[in-house]
Amino acid sequence: MSPILSAIGLLTLSNVFMTFAWYAHLKEMSAKPWFVAALVSWSIALFEYLLQVPANRIGYSVLSVGQLKIVQEVITLSVFVPFSLFYLKEPLKLDYLWAGLCLLGAVYFMFRSKLG
Repeated sequence: MSPILSAIGLLTLSNVFMTFAWYAHLKEMSAKPWFVAALVSWSIALFEYLLQVPANRIGYSVLSVGQLKIVQEVITLSVFVPFSLFYLKEPLKLDYLWAGLCLLGAVYFMFRSKLG
């Protein structure tokens, strides 16, 4: 498998853990003290780091750090929006579309030297 696809796959899985670590406690642990939520979140975040660190190392072998960061941001929004809609039951907003379009612009500028 290519390094870019490996990095994207690992970053996607990492983002699933990250999103749950950062936001699931808002729904699942709202009655618990914040430090309990923090400890649970840290335990979930461990799995995020176990995927994110190798993903960034693999990705950095073929992408610049700026390109890697933009890929990460696109993946973050791609994971967060469905999580927000389906897990947290947040309403769909046009702001997600506008944010996505801004990220597409960022992707273009970060990768335009490779386009031609």
